[in-house]
Amino acid sequence: EGRAGGFAAVYRVLAAAEESGRVRRGYFVEGLGAAQFATTGAVDRLRSHSRGVGDGPSAQPSLPADPWDTRGSGRPAAGGRRVTPPAVVLAAADPANPYGAALPWPEREVDPVQGERSATAHRPGRKAGALAVLVDGALTLYVERGGKTLLSWTDDPASLQAAADALALSVREGALGKLTVEKADGGAVLGSGHPLVAALAEAGFHATPRGLRLRR
Repeated sequence: EGRAGGFAAVYRVLAAAEESGRVRRGYFVEGLGAAQFATTGAVDRLRSHSRGVGDGPSAQPSLPADPWDTRGSGRPAAGGRRVTPPAVVLAAADPANPYGAALPWPEREVDPVQGERSATAHRPGRKAGALAVLVDGALTLYVERGGKTLLSWTDDPASLQAAADALALSVREGALGKLTVEKADGGAVLGSGHPLVAALAEAGFHATPRGLRLRR
């Protein structure tokens, strides 16, 4: 992304890497160009998430072990065990984040009472310092640079909890500095009934006069 000469210039390098066995060529991601390259590990990872022909949208793919998998409440599984959707925290401009590049930023829902959830001053973008939190591959949270403002794309408690847990884990492991969340979807978090507030509190964020804070 953003390379001089575009994909055509990179293609020759990738083709040479394929000939040497370092990468594989194939049609891995539907909707993108046919000339796609990936490492063997990436292909195996994609296959582990694939669904059989005829499986409905509700069919759950197998979930490989992942260091970003979070703990807490999740969707019910066989035997009453709770399975938390896998979540990952990425820099918004990271090539691994497809939103705003290969995919458009998802449309935000409209609250019939409060109007559009996203204030006009806060729009997602591939900005330096901003973060995207993906849960099961879907954009769930967008963290503005500095962490004061969050945008969300779901009200599902399990998805929000997985995203909040992943965000908290990145703080505790030192990937991020302390976070003080002041606004969620354009509104103040203190005194709010926003479902994201409960998820952040469960993840370890605590109330301060400025907002919900978490330190390493």
